[in-house]
Amino acid sequence: MIQGNIHHATKLLRELISIKSFSGEEKLRCDYLVNYFQEKEMEVERFGYNLVLTQPHHDSTKPTLMLNSHLDTVQPAASYTINPFNPPLSDSRIYGLGSNDAGASVVAMIETFCYFYDKNLPFNLLLALSTEEENSGPEGMRFLWQKLVDRVDMAIIGEPTGMRAAIAERGLLVVNGEAVGVSGHAAREEGVNALYIALEDIATLRSINFPKISPIMGSVKLTVTQIAAGTQHNVVPDRCKYVVDIRPTEMYTNQEIMDILQPAVKSKLQARSLTNRSSATPVGHPLLQCATQLGIETYTSPTTSDWMRITCPALKMGPGESARSHQADEFVEIEELKNGMEGYIEFISQLSTDFTNDI
Repeated sequence: MIQGNIHHATKLLRELISIKSFSGEEKLRCDYLVNYFQEKEMEVERFGYNLVLTQPHHDSTKPTLMLNSHLDTVQPAASYTINPFNPPLSDSRIYGLGSNDAGASVVAMIETFCYFYDKNLPFNLLLALSTEEENSGPEGMRFLWQKLVDRVDMAIIGEPTGMRAAIAERGLLVVNGEAVGVSGHAAREEGVNALYIALEDIATLRSINFPKISPIMGSVKLTVTQIAAGTQHNVVPDRCKYVVDIRPTEMYTNQEIMDILQPAVKSKLQARSLTNRSSATPVGHPLLQCATQLGIETYTSPTTSDWMRITCPALKMGPGESARSHQADEFVEIEELKNGMEGYIEFISQLSTDFTNDI
């Protein structure tokens, strides 16, 4: 199957790259794929610009495994030296915006779903191609999961991991801090310096200890990444704003972290979002056992994905490398795409054997 379809998969990925699909602007790529699947006489459910496909012999008495990756991309970096939508052809690489993140996963999952489409497995297979992953938009997986929550029991999230299995990923909590003082003339030592208040609060935030340690991810990580204050050199600033980047673990909800931080400082703290939670594959789950049996390397991912927007057990795995994501002149190796297709098929085949043996 793989030798026969890698040329087809390469062609499909190049076609998708040529169709602009920024977050919130996925319609054309969605339309293209609807036609693509209909030409194969495969039924497609469309929820906004999100697509869902199921096997024709779907059995509601069986558990369902979801293959999910996202159709949207970020905007191209200004330093691109090639056309991000019509890149030069290569015998070994596929260049272009979204080729690595997450076009290769999308195509590998499409090919994998087609491979198993008519096969009877001890679980159902469902393909979900979602949108607005890159900007955490409301019409992507957050919306789609409301339609799928009662239909899906476990999931593989397609992101560029080098086909390693991420069995946990840190959440993301971005906090805007604002210290308020009183303006005055610097020469007369008037006012209350908001910058000094902010610096004291930043020191406090850096010293806060989160005692609950994740056995997989370790401790919560907190970093102050931006600060801004003042209008000119001789005016005591009455406002100082700063940004805190926090990478939670599964041991704390984002709200619990906010409840710890706010009482400790004078500044007003405002979370940009409380929904970007951390995720971890449950110990002993069949997905984790399958990865172990196949000798797949497991790790904790420092980046977030649509995993944080679903509530069933999952792991994250896909072709390509995370370090290339959002970089100029993005690419994926054709061999990586091939390995992704082979890896997904091998994983599902082994998972099917495991389920059969447990029955």
